[in-house]
Amino acid sequence: MGYRDRGVRTASAKLKLERMMFNKRRTEATSRAMERRQRENEAPRLKQRITKLSELRLDIEERIGNGPSVASRHIRRIVVEHAPAIFVIPCSESRCNDGGHDLTSEIMRALSSEATEFRGEDPCYGHVGSTGSGSCGRVLHYQAHAKYD
Repeated sequence: MGYRDRGVRTASAKLKLERMMFNKRRTEATSRAMERRQRENEAPRLKQRITKLSELRLDIEERIGNGPSVASRHIRRIVVEHAPAIFVIPCSESRCNDGGHDLTSEIMRALSSEATEFRGEDPCYGHVGSTGSGSCGRVLHYQAHAKYD
């Protein structure tokens, strides 16, 4: 068996390992999404908890550390009539394990006091890397806009 044969086998084994790791990450992500949906389904409805709330919008921006570099930005419009009274946002870092942002207490506290505009931030405590030794370091910043009847 020549050198090239071993190289082909090594490259083939590397590709197989990469596929297995991708499938494992996809399976883990699917499992986390299913758990998140189950928590949302079991949570009380937002309209039941904050009866006067008619509209809610969250402007979300996730930054890398405390620097100016924005990793992701989006607007989440909450369908108040059907939404769960839970606000958990996954970390946008694809390599992050055990991370995310639970904004439920802060948002529910502000909505309970009928605040129309409020903001906050939440660091991700997840970790990245195959050994899990690196801190994720993402920081989620949000601004909420609420309307009441």
